[in-house]
Amino acid sequence: MKSAGVPTVFIIDDDRGVRQAIQDLVESVGLRSESFATGEEFLSKKRSDVPCCLVLDVRLPHMSGLDFQRQLAEAGEQIPIIFITGHADIPMTVKAMKSGAVEFLTKPFRDQDLLDAIQQALQRDRVTREQRSEIDSLRERYGALTAREREVMSLVVSGKLNKQIASELGASETTIKIHRGRVMEKMQAGSLAELVRMADKLKPASTK
Repeated sequence: MKSAGVPTVFIIDDDRGVRQAIQDLVESVGLRSESFATGEEFLSKKRSDVPCCLVLDVRLPHMSGLDFQRQLAEAGEQIPIIFITGHADIPMTVKAMKSGAVEFLTKPFRDQDLLDAIQQALQRDRVTREQRSEIDSLRERYGALTAREREVMSLVVSGKLNKQIASELGASETTIKIHRGRVMEKMQAGSLAELVRMADKLKPASTK
């Protein structure tokens, strides 16, 4: 299937037979797949903006799967990873899982175990993408506020009353009510509680 909206499973394994077997399995349940022999190949390929995950062999030429996992994290790549290996040990498994891996499967593994792990990884990626999209939307709305509206919003979500805000900003209470109303409208907040939640999610952006 080649639809741009279909979730994609990326496979990195230096064994061509393993890559093909996993691709066949993945595509048998209606998912797209792309395979690579090395991590470098994967990094050089432009990827579609769809939910995805990575099935990654622990032992790769040039760079281990664990090192590649760390490199992705350092580059800000949040793609969920499922490790596969024929030579697992407990310290290796613990390290991978602590670094955020979804699953660690030892070859030979059951097809269903891999498919279950893939579905879990794709769901994790969907949630991450939804959260990222929500933050992007909030930042766009916050960016539409004037400097004074941002000041008012900051004081409103800190729990101060209109009268207190007016005193602090040297404005009339009526003016503060107008600014507050515009903040609620522009941020598309239906209540003070909702505005507070928005401000909490925006803290890194709003404190710049």
